Amino acid sequence: MKKKTSIESLTRELLYKIGENPERQGLKKTPKRVAAAYEALTTGYRQDVKEVINSAVFDEEYDEMVVMKDLDIFSLCEHHLLPFYGKCHVAYIPNGKIIGLSKIPRIVNIFARRLQVQERLTHQIAQCLKDALDPLGVAVVIEALHLCMAMRGVEKQNSTCVTSAMLGVFRSDRSTRMEFMNLVASRK
Repeated sequence: MKKKTSIESLTRELLYKIGENPERQGLKKTPKRVAAAYEALTTGYRQDVKEVINSAVFDEEYDEMVVMKDLDIFSLCEHHLLPFYGKCHVAYIPNGKIIGLSKIPRIVNIFARRLQVQERLTHQIAQCLKDALDPLGVAVVIEALHLCMAMRGVEKQNSTCVTSAMLGVFRSDRSTRMEFMNLVASRK
């Protein structure tokens, strides 16, 4: 509760510093709303990925690529505290273990709901799956639009940043990497 109160005070001060009246009707509840928004947008700091994965790793002799694509991501740029958002595509090749499918988007959200740079976010998701499953390989691609580039600075509204993390056979075997990229590129 103390943290929320601090964010509310800082927000009131910020409103004042940018030339606004924090007591005017439209802004009176803004500090409380901002505190609630930041609490939701940073839930990843309060979640333990091991607890989220829990007992959802299963022994299975499946050895073909598992792909989840078009997972929505929303995160905050750590340099400007502005949102970036887009799609995340994740694949792994099991090595005797699989993970419950719902855990993949949960893992993505844990790391996305922190102050981030897209490059680190991409790597953290891949490394987490590698650590949890010890698969033959993991691949993660994120395509995102950054409001810090669209709204300020260079003001490039339609530019997308694409990052990838390729571990194991996705890094060492070009045909495996290309299979993943082709599956991600194929649309419904």
